[in-house]
Amino acid sequence: MSRVLIKTLARVLVFTCTRTTVRGLNNAPRSGAALLVMNHLADADAVLVLASLSNFPEVIGKIELRDHRILRWLTDAMGVIWVHRGQPDRRAVTAVLEGFREERQVLIAPEGRESLTGSLEQGTEGAAFLALKAGVPVLPITLTGSEHIYANLKRLRRTTVTLTIGEPFVLSQQGNGPGRFKDATQRIMETLARQLPGKYRGVYAYVEDVPDE
Repeated sequence: MSRVLIKTLARVLVFTCTRTTVRGLNNAPRSGAALLVMNHLADADAVLVLASLSNFPEVIGKIELRDHRILRWLTDAMGVIWVHRGQPDRRAVTAVLEGFREERQVLIAPEGRESLTGSLEQGTEGAAFLALKAGVPVLPITLTGSEHIYANLKRLRRTTVTLTIGEPFVLSQQGNGPGRFKDATQRIMETLARQLPGKYRGVYAYVEDVPDE
């Protein structure tokens, strides 16, 4: 019941504060385990994804959010999987893998934090590790415009946001050693980059668009 209320609240907030266009919604699986990866421009990103999808993914979030009383209540009600950024976290890994075994979907920002540049930063290997460990498909989700939401709210303006859901893909299980996760991370981040306009690609600006067939 709490998740139904939270999703309803998320949709009301997104409708009230933004003009959000969702592209590729048909690419999002309605059931089955999957790792949802997104670029991270603002704290509102997870709310936008939650409001746009038909299901309710598990969310991996930074433990610092629990320092805020209201956010603590909301995130605990959502069942957020907490992580300590920059530190190995076996409890979080175990929770994610258990979620996959229960056919759940999990949302993560592979950059590991909100972007400081307003564009893609170097991806960390956590998302690739989870996807390879569980053998689940990866669903790329990108956002543009969400970095302006809070500034526009101060001016009582709605923000134009675009949320794009790409086609799911499966990471190669070939290879061993640390290079395996590095290559998988590169594929995840380059896929996100191709879904974004050039100014949002950041350190992956070298990525070229796939030509139309």
